[in-house]
Amino acid sequence: MSEQRTYFVPDGLAGERVDVGVARLTGLSRSKAGELVDADAVTVEGSIVVRSRRLMAGERLDVILPAPQAAEPVETPIDMDIVHEDSDIIVVDKPAGVAAHPSVGWEGPNVVGALRAAGVTITSHGPAERKGIVHRLDVGTSGLMAVAKSERAYTALKRAFKERTVEKIYHCLVQGHPFPQVGTIDAPIARDHRHSWKMGVVAGGRPAITHYTTIETLGGAALLEIDLETGRTHQIRVHMAAIHHPAVGDPLYGSDPTLSEKLGLDRQWLHACTLSFNHPGTGRPVTFESDYPEDLQRALDRMREGDLW
Repeated sequence: MSEQRTYFVPDGLAGERVDVGVARLTGLSRSKAGELVDADAVTVEGSIVVRSRRLMAGERLDVILPAPQAAEPVETPIDMDIVHEDSDIIVVDKPAGVAAHPSVGWEGPNVVGALRAAGVTITSHGPAERKGIVHRLDVGTSGLMAVAKSERAYTALKRAFKERTVEKIYHCLVQGHPFPQVGTIDAPIARDHRHSWKMGVVAGGRPAITHYTTIETLGGAALLEIDLETGRTHQIRVHMAAIHHPAVGDPLYGSDPTLSEKLGLDRQWLHACTLSFNHPGTGRPVTFESDYPEDLQRALDRMREGDLW
């Protein structure tokens, strides 16, 4: 059964074509978004439009999405580094632009499909489209992900994440200089009732706790080390926006798109750099680390040079 959804154009999509905006807001490919526009399944402010029509901030988009089909993992070969592998787990360095697993509306590469293409056998435990997945990273977030290869690993790691015994350290470049320089954000997160495609701090939402430490202050920005106590959807991005210091390169949550353009950055500056937990097979503590990918390092170096504001 088809579904109608309503979106409002964020500042970061102002000036973009309708098909680009629909793709970004829904997670569909641009070609699929264009097909919806051509089929009159997209209206802007109540009017049927063509693909090339440019969007303005705040405009209302009504999109009729086709009935979803079951998402099944398929082989999606990609260049993805394997940080560690044994009989129980595999730890990968997920690139930006790759989803954790298949989902309705996402037609790009995913970790499960990439592992299948590489001949890696993972556990059959878990929902069909995300077997072995014990935690996730946003499509636009790069860094470390652990995937269970054995049944005991899946059970143990799911429990460890639920009991918050896994240490997840991220680095995030945010706009402005948070005060205090070291702090904790304790604010519940749920679907934003005003904008169905994003999350927000919502009374009655799921508990969410983010600890941050400023590790470098730059002109107009700060590099933070972030320790997640909980793991909610978009948690870091939502919490940073809530204290008025959105992640650089994240217009969905209020960053300056002009700065992103100057830095040549087309996604949020957010990287999962350290992952620590007790190995599900040996019980011993293990820690994995990941360096910044090229696009984030380049943007950080450019920020350090200054003269961007």
